[in-house]
Amino acid sequence: MPVRLKGGAGYEVRVGGGVLGRLGEVAREGLGGRARRVAVVSNARVFRLYGGDAVRSLRAAGFEVASWLMGEGERFKTLRTAERALSFLSEAGVERSDAVVALGGGVVGDLAGFAAAVYLRGVAFVQVPTTLLAQFDSSVGGKTGVNTSAGKNLVGAFHQPRAVLVDTRTLRTLPRRELTAGWCEAVKQGAVGDRKLFERTRRFLAGGAAAEGVEREDELAGIVAAQCAFKARIVAGDERESVSRTDARSRRVLNFGHTVGHALEAATLYRRFRHGEAVGYGMLAASEISVRLGLLGAGELEYLREAVRLAGRLPRADDLDPAAIADALGADKKSVGGHVQWVLLEGLGRARIVDGREVPRRVVVEAIHASLR
Repeated sequence: MPVRLKGGAGYEVRVGGGVLGRLGEVAREGLGGRARRVAVVSNARVFRLYGGDAVRSLRAAGFEVASWLMGEGERFKTLRTAERALSFLSEAGVERSDAVVALGGGVVGDLAGFAAAVYLRGVAFVQVPTTLLAQFDSSVGGKTGVNTSAGKNLVGAFHQPRAVLVDTRTLRTLPRRELTAGWCEAVKQGAVGDRKLFERTRRFLAGGAAAEGVEREDELAGIVAAQCAFKARIVAGDERESVSRTDARSRRVLNFGHTVGHALEAATLYRRFRHGEAVGYGMLAASEISVRLGLLGAGELEYLREAVRLAGRLPRADDLDPAAIADALGADKKSVGGHVQWVLLEGLGRARIVDGREVPRRVVVEAIHASLR
Protein backbone atom coordinates (compact mmCIF):
# COMPACT_ATOMS: atom_id res chain seq x y z
CA MET A 1 0.00 0.00 0.00
CA PRO A 2 1.28 3.53 -0.73
CA VAL A 3 2.00 6.32 1.74
CA ARG A 4 1.38 9.41 -0.37
CA LEU A 5 2.99 12.66 0.69
CA LYS A 6 2.66 16.18 -0.64
CA GLY A 7 4.82 17.09 -3.59
CA GLY A 8 4.51 13.65 -5.14
CA ALA A 9 6.87 11.92 -2.73
CA GLY A 10 5.92 8.72 -0.96
CA TYR A 11 6.79 5.10 -0.38
CA GLU A 12 5.30 1.64 -0.26
CA VAL A 13 4.37 -0.42 2.80
CA ARG A 14 4.40 -4.15 2.06
CA VAL A 15 2.65 -6.45 4.52
CA GLY A 16 2.53 -10.25 4.59
CA GLY A 17 3.79 -13.46 6.09
CA GLY A 18 7.29 -14.34 4.90
CA VAL A 19 8.03 -11.13 3.00
CA LEU A 20 11.38 -10.65 4.77
CA GLY A 21 12.94 -12.76 2.00
CA ARG A 22 12.10 -9.91 -0.39
CA LEU A 23 14.02 -7.28 1.59
CA GLY A 24 16.79 -6.92 -0.99
CA GLU A 25 14.32 -6.53 -3.84
CA VAL A 26 12.21 -4.01 -1.91
CA ALA A 27 15.27 -2.05 -0.78
CA ARG A 28 16.66 -1.89 -4.31
CA GLU A 29 13.32 -0.68 -5.63
CA GLY A 30 13.04 1.99 -2.94
CA LEU A 31 16.66 3.13 -2.99
CA GLY A 32 17.47 2.99 -6.69
CA GLY A 33 20.51 1.72 -8.49
CA ARG A 34 23.10 4.10 -7.05
CA ALA A 35 22.99 2.66 -3.52
CA ARG A 36 25.91 0.29 -2.93
CA ARG A 37 26.12 -0.11 0.84
CA VAL A 38 23.46 -0.88 3.39
CA ALA A 39 24.07 -0.50 7.12
CA VAL A 40 21.76 -2.73 9.17
CA VAL A 41 20.94 -1.49 12.68
CA SER A 42 19.32 -4.04 14.99
CA ASN A 43 19.67 -5.57 18.45
CA ALA A 44 21.12 -8.94 19.44
CA ARG A 45 17.83 -10.74 19.98
CA VAL A 46 16.26 -9.67 16.68
CA PHE A 47 19.44 -10.10 14.66
CA ARG A 48 19.89 -13.63 15.97
CA LEU A 49 16.42 -14.49 14.70
CA TYR A 50 16.22 -12.53 11.45
CA GLY A 51 19.58 -10.97 10.70
CA GLY A 52 20.80 -13.85 8.56
CA ASP A 53 17.75 -13.77 6.28
CA ALA A 54 17.91 -9.99 6.00
CA VAL A 55 21.61 -9.88 5.14
CA ARG A 56 21.34 -12.71 2.59
CA SER A 57 18.47 -10.98 0.82
CA LEU A 58 20.29 -7.66 0.72
CA ARG A 59 23.48 -9.21 -0.62
CA ALA A 60 21.52 -11.11 -3.27
CA ALA A 61 20.27 -7.73 -4.48
CA GLY A 62 23.85 -6.53 -4.89
CA PHE A 63 24.34 -4.56 -1.68
CA GLU A 64 27.44 -4.52 0.48
CA VAL A 65 26.18 -5.04 4.03
CA ALA A 66 27.54 -4.02 7.43
CA SER A 67 25.64 -4.54 10.69
CA TRP A 68 25.63 -2.96 14.14
CA LEU A 69 23.71 -4.04 17.23
CA MET A 70 22.43 -1.61 19.85
CA GLY A 71 21.18 -2.39 23.34
CA GLU A 72 17.63 -3.64 23.76
CA GLY A 73 14.98 -1.46 25.35
CA GLU A 74 13.80 2.13 25.65
CA ARG A 75 16.64 3.10 27.97
CA PHE A 76 19.07 2.69 25.06
CA LYS A 77 17.22 5.19 22.85
CA THR A 78 19.59 8.00 23.78
CA LEU A 79 21.93 10.54 22.24
CA ARG A 80 24.85 8.45 23.46
CA THR A 81 23.61 5.42 21.53
CA ALA A 82 22.90 7.62 18.51
CA GLU A 83 26.50 8.84 18.60
CA ARG A 84 27.70 5.24 18.53
CA ALA A 85 25.41 4.51 15.61
CA LEU A 86 26.80 7.51 13.73
CA SER A 87 30.35 6.31 14.36
CA PHE A 88 29.37 2.92 12.94
CA LEU A 89 27.94 4.52 9.79
CA SER A 90 31.16 6.45 9.29
CA GLU A 91 33.38 3.40 9.88
CA ALA A 92 31.22 1.35 7.49
CA GLY A 93 31.87 3.88 4.74
CA VAL A 94 28.22 4.81 4.24
CA GLU A 95 27.91 7.53 1.60
CA ARG A 96 25.09 9.90 0.66
CA SER A 97 23.76 7.47 -1.93
CA ASP A 98 23.72 4.54 0.54
CA ALA A 99 21.16 3.61 3.17
CA VAL A 100 20.36 2.39 6.67
CA VAL A 101 18.04 -0.56 7.33
CA ALA A 102 16.27 -0.60 10.70
CA LEU A 103 15.60 -4.23 11.66
CA GLY A 104 13.72 -4.42 14.95
CA GLY A 105 11.03 -2.80 17.03
CA GLY A 106 10.17 0.82 17.61
CA VAL A 107 13.31 1.64 19.59
CA VAL A 108 15.54 0.35 16.80
CA GLY A 109 13.46 2.12 14.16
CA ASP A 110 13.45 5.45 16.00
CA LEU A 111 17.18 5.34 16.74
CA ALA A 112 18.27 4.12 13.31
CA GLY A 113 15.95 6.57 11.57
CA PHE A 114 17.33 9.45 13.64
CA ALA A 115 20.90 8.45 12.83
CA ALA A 116 19.98 8.27 9.14
CA ALA A 117 18.33 11.69 9.34
CA VAL A 118 21.42 13.45 10.69
CA TYR A 119 24.29 11.45 9.18
CA LEU A 120 25.71 13.39 6.20
CA ARG A 121 22.65 15.63 6.65
CA GLY A 122 20.41 12.77 5.71
CA VAL A 123 20.74 9.35 4.10
CA ALA A 124 17.96 7.01 3.03
CA PHE A 125 16.61 4.33 5.30
CA VAL A 126 14.28 1.34 5.13
CA GLN A 127 12.06 0.19 7.99
CA VAL A 128 11.78 -3.55 8.72
CA PRO A 129 9.67 -3.58 11.91
CA THR A 130 9.55 -6.84 13.85
CA THR A 131 7.13 -5.95 16.67
CA LEU A 132 3.40 -5.49 16.32
CA LEU A 133 3.52 -1.93 17.60
CA ALA A 134 6.25 -0.91 15.19
CA GLN A 135 4.62 -2.64 12.23
CA PHE A 136 1.63 -0.34 11.99
CA ASP A 137 2.68 2.62 14.11
CA SER A 138 6.25 3.84 14.43
CA SER A 139 7.51 2.43 11.12
CA VAL A 140 4.95 4.47 9.13
CA GLY A 141 5.10 8.24 9.16
CA GLY A 142 8.74 9.28 9.42
CA LYS A 143 9.00 10.22 13.08
CA THR A 144 12.46 9.47 14.45
CA GLY A 145 14.08 10.44 17.71
CA VAL A 146 15.74 9.73 21.01
CA ASN A 147 14.92 10.30 24.67
CA THR A 148 16.71 12.67 27.03
CA SER A 149 16.70 13.06 30.80
CA ALA A 150 14.02 15.73 30.33
CA GLY A 151 11.55 13.45 28.57
CA LYS A 152 10.68 11.03 25.79
CA ASN A 153 11.39 11.82 22.13
CA LEU A 154 12.43 15.40 22.85
CA VAL A 155 15.19 15.22 20.22
CA GLY A 156 14.31 13.96 16.77
CA ALA A 157 13.54 14.63 13.14
CA PHE A 158 10.92 13.91 10.53
CA HIS A 159 12.66 11.59 8.08
CA GLN A 160 10.45 9.40 5.91
CA PRO A 161 11.65 5.89 5.02
CA ARG A 162 12.07 4.85 1.39
CA ALA A 163 10.15 1.64 2.06
CA VAL A 164 8.54 -0.32 4.89
CA LEU A 165 8.57 -4.12 4.90
CA VAL A 166 6.22 -5.78 7.41
CA ASP A 167 6.68 -9.54 7.86
CA THR A 168 3.91 -10.66 10.20
CA ARG A 169 5.68 -13.98 10.83
CA THR A 170 8.16 -12.14 13.03
CA LEU A 171 5.33 -11.77 15.55
CA ARG A 172 5.51 -15.50 16.32
CA THR A 173 8.70 -14.98 18.31
CA LEU A 174 7.47 -11.97 20.30
CA PRO A 175 7.04 -12.11 24.09
CA ARG A 176 3.40 -11.88 25.13
CA ARG A 177 3.83 -8.37 26.52
CA GLU A 178 5.05 -7.04 23.18
CA LEU A 179 1.85 -8.26 21.57
CA THR A 180 -0.20 -6.58 24.30
CA ALA A 181 1.65 -3.32 23.69
CA GLY A 182 0.90 -3.51 19.99
CA TRP A 183 -2.76 -4.35 20.41
CA CYS A 184 -3.21 -1.39 22.75
CA GLU A 185 -1.98 0.92 20.00
CA ALA A 186 -4.26 -0.83 17.51
CA VAL A 187 -7.21 -0.08 19.79
CA LYS A 188 -6.00 3.52 19.99
CA GLN A 189 -6.01 4.06 16.25
CA GLY A 190 -9.57 2.87 15.87
CA ALA A 191 -10.69 4.86 18.90
CA VAL A 192 -9.50 8.20 17.54
CA GLY A 193 -10.38 8.00 13.90
CA ASP A 194 -12.23 4.99 12.58
CA ARG A 195 -15.11 3.29 14.39
CA LYS A 196 -15.14 0.46 11.83
CA LEU A 197 -11.44 -0.18 12.40
CA PHE A 198 -12.05 -0.13 16.16
CA GLU A 199 -14.84 -2.70 15.84
CA ARG A 200 -12.79 -4.89 13.48
CA THR A 201 -9.84 -4.85 15.87
CA ARG A 202 -12.04 -5.53 18.89
CA ARG A 203 -13.68 -8.52 17.16
CA PHE A 204 -10.27 -9.91 16.27
CA LEU A 205 -9.14 -9.59 19.88
CA ALA A 206 -12.40 -11.04 21.23
CA GLY A 207 -11.82 -14.06 19.02
CA GLY A 208 -8.64 -14.89 20.91
CA ALA A 209 -6.14 -12.88 18.87
CA ALA A 210 -4.37 -11.64 21.97
CA ALA A 211 -3.49 -15.24 22.80
CA GLU A 212 -3.11 -17.01 19.46
CA GLY A 213 -3.81 -14.40 16.78
CA VAL A 214 -0.24 -14.63 15.47
CA GLU A 215 -1.13 -18.07 14.15
CA ARG A 216 -4.08 -16.73 12.13
CA GLU A 217 -1.74 -15.46 9.46
CA ASP A 218 -4.08 -14.17 6.76
CA GLU A 219 -6.46 -12.52 9.22
CA LEU A 220 -3.56 -11.03 11.15
CA ALA A 221 -1.95 -9.62 8.01
CA GLY A 222 -5.30 -8.08 7.07
CA ILE A 223 -5.63 -6.34 10.44
CA VAL A 224 -2.04 -5.04 10.32
CA ALA A 225 -2.54 -3.80 6.76
CA ALA A 226 -5.76 -2.01 7.74
CA GLN A 227 -4.00 -0.35 10.67
CA CYS A 228 -1.12 0.73 8.38
CA ALA A 229 -3.59 2.12 5.85
CA PHE A 230 -5.28 4.22 8.53
CA LYS A 231 -1.94 5.59 9.72
CA ALA A 232 -0.91 6.31 6.12
CA ARG A 233 -4.07 8.35 5.51
CA ILE A 234 -3.44 10.48 8.59
CA VAL A 235 0.22 11.03 7.68
CA ALA A 236 -0.65 11.95 4.08
CA GLY A 237 -2.88 14.76 5.31
CA ASP A 238 -0.57 16.11 8.03
CA GLU A 239 2.97 14.83 7.50
CA ARG A 240 4.73 17.04 10.05
CA GLU A 241 2.01 17.21 12.72
CA SER A 242 1.12 20.88 12.37
CA VAL A 243 0.58 22.57 15.75
CA SER A 244 -2.02 24.85 14.17
CA ARG A 245 -4.39 22.00 13.36
CA THR A 246 -7.00 20.88 15.84
CA ASP A 247 -9.34 19.00 13.51
CA ALA A 248 -10.16 15.30 13.77
CA ARG A 249 -7.75 14.42 10.92
CA SER A 250 -4.78 16.20 12.46
CA ARG A 251 -1.84 13.86 13.00
CA ARG A 252 -1.96 15.00 16.61
CA VAL A 253 -4.99 12.77 17.26
CA LEU A 254 -2.61 9.80 17.10
CA ASN A 255 -1.21 11.08 20.41
CA PHE A 256 -4.33 9.82 22.19
CA GLY A 257 -3.14 8.14 25.39
CA HIS A 258 0.42 9.35 24.95
CA THR A 259 0.31 12.34 27.30
CA VAL A 260 -0.24 10.22 30.40
CA GLY A 261 1.53 7.25 28.79
CA HIS A 262 4.81 9.13 28.39
CA ALA A 263 4.54 10.44 31.96
CA LEU A 264 4.10 6.87 33.24
CA GLU A 265 7.16 5.71 31.32
CA ALA A 266 9.29 8.57 32.62
CA ALA A 267 8.06 8.15 36.22
CA THR A 268 9.14 4.49 36.18
CA LEU A 269 12.46 5.19 34.38
CA TYR A 270 11.30 3.31 31.26
CA ARG A 271 11.66 0.00 33.11
CA ARG A 272 8.13 -1.03 34.07
CA PHE A 273 6.02 -0.47 30.95
CA ARG A 274 6.34 -1.30 27.30
CA HIS A 275 5.35 1.82 25.38
CA GLY A 276 2.01 0.41 24.25
CA GLU A 277 1.19 -0.74 27.78
CA ALA A 278 1.69 2.81 29.06
CA VAL A 279 -0.48 4.09 26.22
CA GLY A 280 -3.16 1.59 27.29
CA TYR A 281 -3.36 3.31 30.67
CA GLY A 282 -3.03 6.71 29.00
CA MET A 283 -6.07 6.02 26.80
CA LEU A 284 -8.13 5.16 29.84
CA ALA A 285 -7.00 8.34 31.61
CA ALA A 286 -7.85 10.53 28.59
CA SER A 287 -11.22 8.81 28.28
CA GLU A 288 -11.92 9.35 31.98
CA ILE A 289 -11.22 13.05 31.43
CA SER A 290 -13.55 12.98 28.41
CA VAL A 291 -16.35 11.58 30.57
CA ARG A 292 -15.76 14.12 33.34
CA LEU A 293 -15.93 16.97 30.80
CA GLY A 294 -19.17 15.65 29.38
CA LEU A 295 -17.71 14.73 25.99
CA LEU A 296 -17.96 10.94 26.22
CA GLY A 297 -20.63 8.67 27.60
CA ALA A 298 -19.82 6.27 30.43
CA GLY A 299 -20.94 3.34 28.26
CA GLU A 300 -18.41 4.23 25.57
CA LEU A 301 -15.69 4.39 28.21
CA GLU A 302 -16.56 0.89 29.40
CA TYR A 303 -16.55 -0.39 25.82
CA LEU A 304 -13.06 1.04 25.35
CA ARG A 305 -11.94 -0.34 28.70
CA GLU A 306 -13.08 -3.81 27.60
CA ALA A 307 -11.09 -3.48 24.34
CA VAL A 308 -7.97 -2.61 26.33
CA ARG A 309 -8.57 -5.66 28.54
CA LEU A 310 -8.87 -7.83 25.43
CA ALA A 311 -5.50 -6.50 24.25
CA GLY A 312 -3.83 -8.18 27.22
CA ARG A 313 -2.91 -7.76 30.84
CA LEU A 314 -1.18 -4.49 31.73
CA PRO A 315 1.53 -4.21 34.42
CA ARG A 316 0.48 -3.05 37.85
CA ALA A 317 0.12 0.73 38.15
CA ASP A 318 -2.08 1.30 41.22
CA ASP A 319 1.00 1.92 43.38
CA LEU A 320 1.90 5.07 41.44
CA ASP A 321 1.00 8.54 42.72
CA PRO A 322 -1.58 10.16 40.39
CA ALA A 323 -0.55 13.65 41.49
CA ALA A 324 3.09 12.94 40.65
CA ILE A 325 2.07 11.64 37.25
CA ALA A 326 0.03 14.80 36.68
CA ASP A 327 3.06 16.91 37.62
CA ALA A 328 5.15 15.06 34.99
CA LEU A 329 2.77 16.07 32.19
CA GLY A 330 4.51 19.43 31.87
CA ALA A 331 7.43 17.76 30.09
CA ASP A 332 5.20 16.56 27.26
CA LYS A 333 6.84 17.53 23.96
CA LYS A 334 3.42 18.05 22.42
CA SER A 335 2.66 21.07 24.62
CA VAL A 336 1.77 24.27 22.78
CA GLY A 337 2.21 27.68 24.39
CA GLY A 338 3.25 26.00 27.62
CA HIS A 339 0.04 23.99 27.87
CA VAL A 340 -0.65 20.31 27.37
CA GLN A 341 -2.80 19.54 24.35
CA TRP A 342 -5.14 16.72 25.33
CA VAL A 343 -6.49 14.32 22.74
CA LEU A 344 -9.90 13.38 24.11
CA LEU A 345 -12.90 11.48 22.74
CA GLU A 346 -16.35 12.67 21.77
CA GLY A 347 -17.19 9.07 20.89
CA LEU A 348 -15.34 6.00 19.68
CA GLY A 349 -13.90 6.99 16.32
CA ARG A 350 -14.19 10.74 17.03
CA ALA A 351 -11.25 12.56 18.61
CA ARG A 352 -11.11 16.12 19.86
CA ILE A 353 -8.04 18.18 20.74
CA VAL A 354 -8.52 20.22 23.91
CA ASP A 355 -6.20 22.86 25.35
CA GLY A 356 -4.91 21.92 28.79
CA ARG A 357 -6.25 25.18 30.25
CA GLU A 358 -9.74 23.79 29.76
CA VAL A 359 -9.02 20.71 31.88
CA PRO A 360 -8.78 21.42 35.63
CA ARG A 361 -5.91 19.74 37.44
CA ARG A 362 -8.39 18.10 39.82
CA VAL A 363 -10.04 16.39 36.87
CA VAL A 364 -6.66 15.20 35.57
CA VAL A 365 -5.62 13.72 38.91
CA GLU A 366 -8.99 12.04 39.43
CA ALA A 367 -8.90 10.57 35.92
CA ILE A 368 -5.37 9.24 36.34
CA HIS A 369 -6.34 7.69 39.68
CA ALA A 370 -9.37 5.98 38.12
CA SER A 371 -7.41 4.67 35.14
CA LEU A 372 -4.57 3.12 37.19
CA ARG A 373 -6.79 1.04 39.47
